[in-house]
Amino acid sequence: RRGVVPVIPSLCRSEDGDTILNVNADLAAMAVAAAMRAEKLVFLSDVNGVRTDKDDPASLIESLSASQARELIRSGAIQTGMLPKVEACLDTLERGVNKIHIIDGRIRHSLLLEVYTTKGIGTAISRNGVGESI
Repeated sequence: RRGVVPVIPSLCRSEDGDTILNVNADLAAMAVAAAMRAEKLVFLSDVNGVRTDKDDPASLIESLSASQARELIRSGAIQTGMLPKVEACLDTLERGVNKIHIIDGRIRHSLLLEVYTTKGIGTAISRNGVGESI
């Protein structure tokens, strides 16, 4: 539906209903976005996005196509905690979501800055990468 912004908790109940389970929030959000055929999915993280050097915030990559992201994975540039997130992003793009943003949720108004400004503040990953570069 248009105009709906789902907020998905990362908790669920066990099959018997007696136990509350922690679900990987990234995977839950990606599954919901794909099922809804969402245009965009935004992740709030504790880093500023995908970097060529995980320890250097200045190495932020502002936009990536799916093929560029795959190449960075193959080259080893994307590592540790960001690796499974980017791999899951690629899977979600293949399932129909057009664009995924990874931004630093610690920055005031980060969501607004990413979505409603021309430059943005994090990394945008898209299927086709039209007009985008590293």
